[in-house]
Amino acid sequence: MLEIKKDYVVKKDYVVTDDNRKRAVLIDIETFEKVEETLESFGLGRYMEEVEGEEILSSDSARRYYNALKKD
Repeated sequence: MLEIKKDYVVKKDYVVTDDNRKRAVLIDIETFEKVEETLESFGLGRYMEEVEGEEILSSDSARRYYNALKKD
């Protein structure tokens, strides 16, 4: 499950249009990397839950399956 720290403050700047409407958000690279890592971990966790219970292939079976995919 995705854990959100409520005390974490994201420093952000806004890009605004000529009529002062928010158009985009700028965050520092460190914050972006943390967000990216969190999303990737969340996605991997969801995928792992999705395939739970599926057949587990031996390494030889996995190689044969992969090689068959490359030919298509």
